[in-house]
Amino acid sequence: MNYKKVLFWVFLYATAMGYLESAVVVYLRELLYPAGFDFPLKTIPGNLLIAEVIREFATIIMILAVAILAGRTKLEKFAYFCFVFGIWDIVYYIGLKAILNWPANFFTMDVLFFIPVVWVGPVLAPVIVSAALCATAIIIIYFSNNNIKFYNTWLLWSVEITGGVIVFLSFLTCVGDVIKNKYPEHFYWPLFTAGIVIGFAAFCCAVYRTVKKSRKSGTVN
Repeated sequence: MNYKKVLFWVFLYATAMGYLESAVVVYLRELLYPAGFDFPLKTIPGNLLIAEVIREFATIIMILAVAILAGRTKLEKFAYFCFVFGIWDIVYYIGLKAILNWPANFFTMDVLFFIPVVWVGPVLAPVIVSAALCATAIIIIYFSNNNIKFYNTWLLWSVEITGGVIVFLSFLTCVGDVIKNKYPEHFYWPLFTAGIVIGFAAFCCAVYRTVKKSRKSGTVN
């Protein structure tokens, strides 16, 4: 099947997943926050918390399964995973805005994930990450399906992973506020920005080397 068709169907799947995620959160907020979601967080009953953590884990498995089926190579599978994750997360927030008129703006704080610990940050931050994942994925998939070998080295991968770890750590800077039952006010934008810039710079370097090497070999004009 043409990769554009595969990408289209994967996009539809991710969109459906995103809406499903937003619908589940609507139910949870109706149960736990009938007056509207806000910090400090309420104590989640043990059985509900376990169910939520397992649901999040199951979501990752669903994204991984589709990525494995859609991609032909390991790099393509990784790209499809990034693409589905990014679309899923963006559509999730679109769904919440459409159903609940939430978030109020891009700087509204949200609980992003429970695995392995609680992630907290302004809505804009995960949207930026998701948009970057989608763009990265599309570029890799395009190269892969036009017989252009994507240039990457262990050094570049290490730098990209480092950027990702820094971004992840930025989502933990508010955990102390959450534990103290306070509104999370300590999201560290400089740390988040540093992670994004490091990862973006390494990926741009890989793209540049890919195009340069391909032009020399006559693969692209």
